[in-house]
Amino acid sequence: MSNSLKNVVAVIDEVKDFLGYVSDTGIRGFDCSPDSLEIIDRWRKPESVGIETLEDIRHALGDCRRCRLCGNRRHIVFGEGNPHARLAFVGEAPDQDEDAQGAPFSGAAGQLLTKIIQAIKLSRDQVYICNIIKCRPPEDRDPEPEEIGACLPFFQRQIDAIQPEFICALGPLAAQTLLAATEPVSNLRGRFYDYRGIQVLPTYHPLYLLRNPDKKRDVWEDMKMLMEKMGIERD
Repeated sequence: MSNSLKNVVAVIDEVKDFLGYVSDTGIRGFDCSPDSLEIIDRWRKPESVGIETLEDIRHALGDCRRCRLCGNRRHIVFGEGNPHARLAFVGEAPDQDEDAQGAPFSGAAGQLLTKIIQAIKLSRDQVYICNIIKCRPPEDRDPEPEEIGACLPFFQRQIDAIQPEFICALGPLAAQTLLAATEPVSNLRGRFYDYRGIQVLPTYHPLYLLRNPDKKRDVWEDMKMLMEKMGIERD
């Protein structure tokens, strides 16, 4: 084992020891459950250091109560698809259909997203699909900053686990959150950006397209750019 790897394992051991101490003293506010300590044990194995699976992240998310959105949700909508996808589609927050079924993009907007994915010669099981926010905001309102802040670390961990080469950011909240931008999607779309070494292409959300079908042409232009960048040949 290299010195750098030994250092990582030593830090992991210190974290576990600290959580054990916190658990023994009764201090609240830390997840010191046996399941969490077991995950840390897996981290310290040389072959697993630096690797976190989507299952680990979903387990860490648990029955999330980190913001007030937990009070009205029916399901946490974590994400689905290929855990090693080259391409991830990232939306904003679950809507009523997603909240009811517990799956991202499962309503009318999801049907349109499926067609968009098929148009670039891929299928839903070849990509990864998730939202920045994991719980539906009441009345499908825009998520508030503290709600985004509570969910964002788990989204970032998802992306770190998948390690996609490309992200298609669907809608303003997804694009603005990833790019730390304030411009509307109409200004952001049409070019690639960098997000932690991943190429991000913003475009309109499928729900927006259902209400504004004239924008479908713009999305197709974006998808053609994505296909070219990914090396997918067009007919």
